[in-house]
Amino acid sequence: MSNTQFKPDDSYRDTIATVDAAGKRVWLYPKKPTGRLYRARTWISYGLLALLFAGPWLRINGLPVLMLNLPARKFIVLGQIFWPQDFFVLLLTSLTFLVFIILFTVVYGRAFCGWVCPQTIFLEMVFRRIEYWLEGDAPQQKALGRRELDWDKLWRKTTKHALFLLISFLIANTFLAYIIGSDALVSIITDPPTAHLGGLTSMVIFTGVFYAVFARFREQVCTIACPYGRLQGVLLDKDSLVVAYDYQRGEPREKLRKNQARTAGDCIDCHQCVQVCPTGIDIRNGAQQLECTNCTACIDACNSIMAMIDLPPNLIRHASENDIAQGRKFRITGRMKALSGVLVVLMVALAGLLLSRDNVAATVLRTPGQLFQKTDRGTITNLYNISVINKTNHPYPVTLRVLEPAQGRISLVGTSGLTLPAQGIVEGVFFAELPRTALRRTNQEIRIGVFSGKQLITETSTKFLGPVQ
Repeated sequence: MSNTQFKPDDSYRDTIATVDAAGKRVWLYPKKPTGRLYRARTWISYGLLALLFAGPWLRINGLPVLMLNLPARKFIVLGQIFWPQDFFVLLLTSLTFLVFIILFTVVYGRAFCGWVCPQTIFLEMVFRRIEYWLEGDAPQQKALGRRELDWDKLWRKTTKHALFLLISFLIANTFLAYIIGSDALVSIITDPPTAHLGGLTSMVIFTGVFYAVFARFREQVCTIACPYGRLQGVLLDKDSLVVAYDYQRGEPREKLRKNQARTAGDCIDCHQCVQVCPTGIDIRNGAQQLECTNCTACIDACNSIMAMIDLPPNLIRHASENDIAQGRKFRITGRMKALSGVLVVLMVALAGLLLSRDNVAATVLRTPGQLFQKTDRGTITNLYNISVINKTNHPYPVTLRVLEPAQGRISLVGTSGLTLPAQGIVEGVFFAELPRTALRRTNQEIRIGVFSGKQLITETSTKFLGPVQ
């Protein structure tokens, strides 16, 4: 039945499903979803969970697949090491990721939240499944919560929270491994606790945070704390693909009565879509509800009811607001095409930077407060500090040479040679010496080459000060 003038009751905007009139938390008991989309989410979630827990132990070229060591300012992505000196690569990567998030949200709405977000996957596919296993579905959970404390309730609640703590501990260790690396994590676990008090404290804190999030805070992360959830209100428009209720077909709502000729819409007001919602909203109030994570549980619930009463499926489905209002199929808009073009340009530029990126980077700076010096040989010397970064998993013995002007030479201070460690940094001090005849200006650029044996592995430039000509 068509009803293009349908307007949901906007009073729902004045309340939050998880807060009552007195301002107290309303604990949600969503029914366990079933259906085709839920099965697909389950398999995707299991695959992502396996990848998440295996990630810190996977290696490419001897390096972790992903490690974001903020304290050491060292980042490893797909076996490539990035240091602060790779600022432009990191900046372009961040811009590319930001545009991808914008484009993905503009086109597909909040699908990331319902299908890929770790918060949703852990809550819906791990912690709530433990609850369904130990306490039953929503009606049984409600009854157990209202019941006086007895042995049955005690062992179920105790077992549940013990498992929650154990899983939170595993999650904390996994996320810590992404920060400090799996080798450092193994050391923290196997060494005496007193040897790694900082790491042990971090694991305890992380475990407590994850337990609090998944045992108590839950959907409040999505509705209150998540910045991406707030950002979607700016990014979504009426052409974005979201989980939407087809009011053209469903309105006016009316309960299904036996042997009654039906003149109302297809929605029989069974509230199954509300009962399975993990954030407690009614999807029939419209698509512009920030609490909706696009998890598609309501689609499965509604389709199962439509099958029972012999009506077509997809009364709730993936569609845009304009698709529902105009009765058309989803289409790509000019805004989506423009953002896609920007994303392609950024990805090409990022690929170019990554392909042209050196495995070794050197920074040479004149030692502060030092002027040039004249020698008895008629040459001029400048004192420099050098820092060489190794972005590979292989050590290098390195030597320094002046590439230009060709007559220059280098003398290390305090050491006979430099060894560049794997995934590390070596620093040194050296004198660069040039004959006076090679100086054309008082502030002249020279090029310094870093060699491993006879192979030039990187080069850099700096300024050389000399006397007034």
